[in-house]
Amino acid sequence: MSPLFPALRHAPAGRAALRFGDRSLTYGGLARAAGAVAERVRGARRVAVWATPELETAVAVTGVLTAGVAAVPLNPRSGEAELAHVLGDSAPDAVLAAPGAVLPAPLAALERIDVRADAEGAVPPDDADDAAPALVVYTSGTTGPPKGAVLPRRAVTATLDALADAWRWTDADVLVHGLPLFHVHGLVLGILGPLRRGGAVRHLGRFDTAGVARELNAGATMLFGVPTMYHRIAEALPDEPGLVKGLAGARLLVSGSAALPVHDHERIAAATGRRVVERYGMTETLMNTSVRVDGGAARAGTVGVPLPGVELRLVEDDGTPVAVLDGESVGEIQVRGAHLFTEYLNRPDATAAAFTPDGWFRTGDMAVRDPDGSVRIVGRRATDLIKSGGYKIGAGEIENALLEHPGVREAAVTGEPDPDLGERIVAWIVPTDPQSPPPDQELADHVARRLAPHKRPRVVHHLDALPRNDMGKIMKRALRHD
Repeated sequence: MSPLFPALRHAPAGRAALRFGDRSLTYGGLARAAGAVAERVRGARRVAVWATPELETAVAVTGVLTAGVAAVPLNPRSGEAELAHVLGDSAPDAVLAAPGAVLPAPLAALERIDVRADAEGAVPPDDADDAAPALVVYTSGTTGPPKGAVLPRRAVTATLDALADAWRWTDADVLVHGLPLFHVHGLVLGILGPLRRGGAVRHLGRFDTAGVARELNAGATMLFGVPTMYHRIAEALPDEPGLVKGLAGARLLVSGSAALPVHDHERIAAATGRRVVERYGMTETLMNTSVRVDGGAARAGTVGVPLPGVELRLVEDDGTPVAVLDGESVGEIQVRGAHLFTEYLNRPDATAAAFTPDGWFRTGDMAVRDPDGSVRIVGRRATDLIKSGGYKIGAGEIENALLEHPGVREAAVTGEPDPDLGERIVAWIVPTDPQSPPPDQELADHVARRLAPHKRPRVVHHLDALPRNDMGKIMKRALRHD
């Protein structure tokens, strides 16, 4: 048993901890405010947190975890039906929210606890068992109602300590980001990460490139973002010299939640001299791999090597391990270690199906491994693995190739049934110039030259925009051909 946030007791009281806009808390202030929350929720089983991008959300989660209680972050943009499902499934004892926050009808029956950043309380011992639930985070629910992944305290500490090792993350680092706080990326890595190290986080509230430039030029050392954010950064660099300066001076730029297109990776590197580090994780596993800061230059398209404490293997369709690390042999990623979730809440069937008999978690993500052990994700088994003409093809590499064409602004690749090939490759593109999109054959030839002829798209659809979720991931199940 070890505290999640030793800095609440041992960091200098005046050291900066949290800043959201013009509101901030030192470690002394956070300890008092989180202590007040802990006093209110002590003894509860689970409590919900209305996870707006505000100071109160960070205080609420810190206080709940310090009390040894499980937090259920709620997406403020959820519809009432989804929210009702999450509440019915997790059965929280109360909901924590910022004073004045207007909560939707499904929350009306719960006890409401207003979280005040200026509250006074004492930090409790924080002596909960490492196996005790810390968070119940709901998955996106692409194949049914969202499932609550129960993340134990050991998973949170294992992931954050492994990232500290890979990134040389210390109490001297100041993180800036504008990520939502109801997902693992923004909450666990983006808030709990700095607080576990005893460093600081500056949350932008809402992401914009001006805010990134301002904070990086005012002492922030690290930036976390998703590919959509880095795409906006890459687009803005030619016209924002302050952004170039800020990125060039940052110690670490990290992208996650989806693959960063190679084109954006290279544009940022060319303009700033800094390469973006990618890592790979999921709600159920927290972080599995990362490019290490001491492992040479980050390579576009790779999510690095397994983190300390993470066992990782690729397996064939029949479950046998992929035998060689050749950068070409595709397999499903399976992982094992202390960083894993323990169960899907109230879903023993889904939990059992997610694991092999010997404890490996089936991620559903397809990848190849390079000879040096680095992992390259090629897509999800359900939506991104295309079996065409006897080949296993990952959609991700085709998408990257399409994005290298100057006439393509956004791209997604799926498969559709084909009587001859089994599946044919379908490209969905947003043209750079909608009035003059590149010819379909030109795009097919472009991909064939860069990859291989069997990876060229056979069908091309033009769209005004690709459907994306809150984290910027493309929702491929929403892509349908007539």
